[in-house]
Amino acid sequence: MRKMKSFAAMLLAIVMTASLLAGCGPSIQVEQSQPPAQNSQPAQSGGGQATPSAAPAQGLTYAPGTTLRMATGYNNAKTGLFFDPETAGEGVTLADGKTYHAGELKPTWVEVQNQLNVVFENQYQGNSASKEFDFWKERLGDVDMVSGTATKLTENGEAGNVVNIAEYLDLMPNFKAYLDANPIVRLSITGNTDTGAIYFSPYFDGVDDIERMPLMRTDWVEKLLNGEGEFTASASGQTAAPKYQPYMPTSGKVEVDVVKADGSGVEKVTKDYDTAGNIVDKMNAAGSMDGVAAVNMLRAYIDQAYGGYYGTNRADLFVGQNAAWDADELVALLRCVTSNAQTLNGTNNVQGLFTREDNNNQRRVDMFRFTGTLFGVRGLESRQDYLYVGADNQLHDARQEEDTYQAMERMHAMVEEGLISKAFIDGSEESSKTYLENDLGFMHYDYNQTQTILNATALQADQGEKYMAAMVPVARWYDGSSEDGVYMRFTESWRSVKTDGWGISKAGVGSDTDKLNACLALIDFAYSEKGQILMSYGPDAFIKQGETFLFNGREMPVIADATRDELWSKANGNYTNYARFYLGSTLSFLKSQAFEYQCTHEVGQQGAGYISTAIGLGVIKHPELAMASNPWYTIVPTVLPTTKVENDTVAGYTELQDQFNQQKDGKNMLLDIIVNGYTDAAMQDAASTAANVTNAWSGKQYLAIKQGAWQKDITYYETLK
Repeated sequence: MRKMKSFAAMLLAIVMTASLLAGCGPSIQVEQSQPPAQNSQPAQSGGGQATPSAAPAQGLTYAPGTTLRMATGYNNAKTGLFFDPETAGEGVTLADGKTYHAGELKPTWVEVQNQLNVVFENQYQGNSASKEFDFWKERLGDVDMVSGTATKLTENGEAGNVVNIAEYLDLMPNFKAYLDANPIVRLSITGNTDTGAIYFSPYFDGVDDIERMPLMRTDWVEKLLNGEGEFTASASGQTAAPKYQPYMPTSGKVEVDVVKADGSGVEKVTKDYDTAGNIVDKMNAAGSMDGVAAVNMLRAYIDQAYGGYYGTNRADLFVGQNAAWDADELVALLRCVTSNAQTLNGTNNVQGLFTREDNNNQRRVDMFRFTGTLFGVRGLESRQDYLYVGADNQLHDARQEEDTYQAMERMHAMVEEGLISKAFIDGSEESSKTYLENDLGFMHYDYNQTQTILNATALQADQGEKYMAAMVPVARWYDGSSEDGVYMRFTESWRSVKTDGWGISKAGVGSDTDKLNACLALIDFAYSEKGQILMSYGPDAFIKQGETFLFNGREMPVIADATRDELWSKANGNYTNYARFYLGSTLSFLKSQAFEYQCTHEVGQQGAGYISTAIGLGVIKHPELAMASNPWYTIVPTVLPTTKVENDTVAGYTELQDQFNQQKDGKNMLLDIIVNGYTDAAMQDAASTAANVTNAWSGKQYLAIKQGAWQKDITYYETLK
């Protein structure tokens, strides 16, 4: 175990520049509050008298001090509106100088209570959204707002148990403006396209922004690839017998766009296979080889294939702002990394690709998500199941397509070569933290902020160690613009509506329009400018007053020094845990990435900055929260307007549910193929596996139901124009 640096020594210095921030955060649509439409009549209070509240003007009135019974939170007892005993202990003092005890409101919700002049009563049972709603579904009269999955809230809305908030949009100008500006968001929360009903307020953990990205030990890449002359080492291992076969061409030329090294614009580079050959093809022809020879073969390939474009900084092919790497080049690099452990960490053991928690299916699925990015396969990071919108504007299911399984076969070949971690294969309890602090792990695919914190806790920056985001790879994507596909960078890991939200209990508010209006006012306030900041940052005491920085073209607050210190002392630098456990922000509604960005380690900012610049310049393409002119770029709605009968029917397709599970203790066939290859007699190749899912596991029927719902969305969208 290596010595860890103190947190204090690694408190990051934020350097905000426009080029670094371009595209880095969510595109937040902010609209000023507007008066209700002339024909809108505010609901009356329970006593028949319309009583103004102290809330910002929304056109909604209710009695001051109206009590709202809140069965709402994120997913456990620590992430509710009120402090739980474990977090509060004997009393927890926060950066605002106040001490909070178990059962008391967290700072964000104290401020919401004050802003809206309501009283929150805690009814949250500390469950996931699904289980929380299940707890209350037979006693909805006992709560006013309740957490639930979009599906359950919508089903119960259609059954008359949850309030249709679409009926009140004219009284909710902030929320309405947001939906008007983001049509896919509206489609994602519309429960009935005949009526336009909406039964829950959406939750965004960031929005219109990249989510996961490749992360790697960039100092290792530089050590292997950079410099004059040939690579030498006192000791090295052998590459395994080759199993992985080329994905990219073995002859010809491929031209791709890259960001200029200084980030100032876009230029084209050429992968010249006629001159250099395909690196995997060349390595495979040589068979198992010495690690030093493998590095020198890769160095020579980079020089030749790119015509000297990278000079002696060959590592920039992978880690630079002007990176242009692809899956084959990554495999070649992984062969070099795993066969040169002595050079990289002084041992005989380096793990190539790994996942954050190798015994947690919810994290292991990041491996097949990365697979889609490597090999140009849509649907593996879908916002709903494995669906995506094709260029034909029809829904497609990755589980029923041969390309999906061919990509998993390529990953299995990497397993056979030892390029994917033993812990991933075994499903052991090892994690990226263990790998990084012991200099064992090279690369994984995950969230930038939470993982690059490890630069402060697991790596030694004074020795040049660096773990950061690398550019999204070049792959062949079939976006419909060419029959032969397009070599480009595309990420499907794009933030949109999450599958959980908060609904208003119709039995809970009953005929009490004070309660109803207060609930509606809460939702609308969360989408006001002040509400968006409060739901992300917490109250003003946690922000530097009068100081802002430019984030995605908008001036956003700077966090207070005491907040930054507390983030480390109470949550080890993890913004999300700190916000949810202590501030009470980031529990629902719209979270800006601006706070999280400031809490990102400076190394994490560097890599994310490269990616953000590439997104801003159009070098990295992504799904759009709109009906795109090319439907292939339309992000699939998080929720489709299926009926309860249809939902029950889909739930009955047990093989589809069980074999492709993404939950913590679930089983996922895609991961099984990566690890073991094909093991079922009925599924021995990509074609038979895809056909089995379609025909034997009800995939055809499933897709027909989803397609029917998507068609409803398309028709409904036309009415919104």
